[in-house]
Amino acid sequence: MLLTREQLQDRLLALHRASLELVKDVSLETLLERIVSTACEQVDARYAALGILDDEGKLKKFITVGMTDSQIKKIPHPPVGHGLIGELMNTKATLRIPVISDHPHSVGFPVFHPKMASFLGVPIRTGDKQLGQIYLTEKIDAVEFTADDEMLIQMLASYAATAITNARLYEQMKERDLALTRRNVDMGLLNGIASTLTSSLELDEILNKTLGLVMNYMKVEAGDIFLLEEDKNTLRMVLHRGQAAEAFWTRNIFNVGDGYPGIVAKSRKPLVGRQLAADSNFLRDAVVEAGFQQIACVPLLSGENLMGVMSVATRTNDPFDERNVQMLVAVGAWAGLAIENARLHSNARRLAVLEERDRIGMDLHDGIIQSIYGVGLALEGVQLTLKDDPQSAKDRIHHAIDGLNQAIRDIRAYILDLRPRQLGNEGLLIGIKRLIAEYRAHTFSEVNFTGPDSDLKDLPHTQSLALFHICQEALANAAKHAKAKNVQVAIWTTSERALLEIRDDGKGFDIDRMQTSIGHGLANMQTRAHAVGGDIDISAVSGEGTTILVWVPRSIKQ
Repeated sequence: MLLTREQLQDRLLALHRASLELVKDVSLETLLERIVSTACEQVDARYAALGILDDEGKLKKFITVGMTDSQIKKIPHPPVGHGLIGELMNTKATLRIPVISDHPHSVGFPVFHPKMASFLGVPIRTGDKQLGQIYLTEKIDAVEFTADDEMLIQMLASYAATAITNARLYEQMKERDLALTRRNVDMGLLNGIASTLTSSLELDEILNKTLGLVMNYMKVEAGDIFLLEEDKNTLRMVLHRGQAAEAFWTRNIFNVGDGYPGIVAKSRKPLVGRQLAADSNFLRDAVVEAGFQQIACVPLLSGENLMGVMSVATRTNDPFDERNVQMLVAVGAWAGLAIENARLHSNARRLAVLEERDRIGMDLHDGIIQSIYGVGLALEGVQLTLKDDPQSAKDRIHHAIDGLNQAIRDIRAYILDLRPRQLGNEGLLIGIKRLIAEYRAHTFSEVNFTGPDSDLKDLPHTQSLALFHICQEALANAAKHAKAKNVQVAIWTTSERALLEIRDDGKGFDIDRMQTSIGHGLANMQTRAHAVGGDIDISAVSGEGTTILVWVPRSIKQ
């Protein structure tokens, strides 16, 4: 039955209004349902369906109108694209058929499918691409669909193509917006971690801030960190944050390979437990009893070195997704590197303290103690002259008092800046001449000195100080141990070196014994020479004396 002009105008107007509603809807799922319902209403069809294709042209979604849920459930399987459905999927033309079974490509209907005769199928296309198809069957009050019906559904298909394209673009925009939001969240976490790891070398601060940022990012209720101990087999929990602290601390030590921390430490791979109560490897019953359902553990790595294991736990059943786990792995690598840096920094500070102790001991031994020893030698000499020459003894006592006062000043200066000032600004040659004068006054021994014509003002202070203390130690040994009567001190230079030799005629010693049990004085000499880039040679013969030859570079090497 052909429509009158007025009826056709009314239907076109109704179709236009319905199509305007279509393009307003940006929800793809709702849009598809509205398209098939509108098609069914416009041509008075008993049944209608909408097929949507995927990117490969296969039937992805099939939405129906007119059949009840119970009817749909009885049908063995949804359409797969055979028969007229497949025909329409591969053509640009509309199919309008009075009787479906008469078409040569008809394959019939599955069992429990309602019987259908008349058919109208229109592809939904945009450009050269087919998005889907509109299927209409069983024209009400007519044996077949009309040309006017065909025209109306073709117009609806055009509107539907635009609406579907817009809806898909909107869905893609939402997905991109969600991805961008997630990326911003991820970047926020990484930026926070980077700021934490670069702003501090304190291990406790690094661990605390890192775990707090991760827990906030993961939106979990608890987290902990285990560190690997020096035996490389024991993991000890050093930090817990969040709820149920007592439950987590009930098991705070694991061996590598045992429990979740041990498994992660051994495999060096992340581990996610989603049903902790049913997992015999978890080994933390108190945590399960506290209501925690899931846990994610990642290794803290610095290159190939395992630093520890970080875990986050939640009472919810929402699964940890792959993105979150990958972020945890990235954070674990950063945190592991920071932990190793913090430990290296701590070890460096500890080593610096030990080196400072050695330096203080060496400076005290070579400087102040030697000065006090010299005063002691002078007072021993006073005992010998007290009766025979009282005036000389009195002079020597005054000289000893001056020496003690100088030692007191040196001690006070050392306490103030932890560095001896015995060389002062007088220069190396004057400093050594002063040592020789004190040696003569304290020991009554003969000392011969040979020096260069220049005053060695160009020699760096560190080198001058090293030679000064070595000479001081050598003269003290000559008086204290060798009991030498004659000492030769010589300084000379080459284009690259300054050399110092101290030779005495004292008792000497066994050089082989010196190699196995070197004393503080000789060891300090070697340390001082090597510290400024020089070297020292110590030779001795029992009963004949000792020779000490030391050289230092005339400039500081860069």
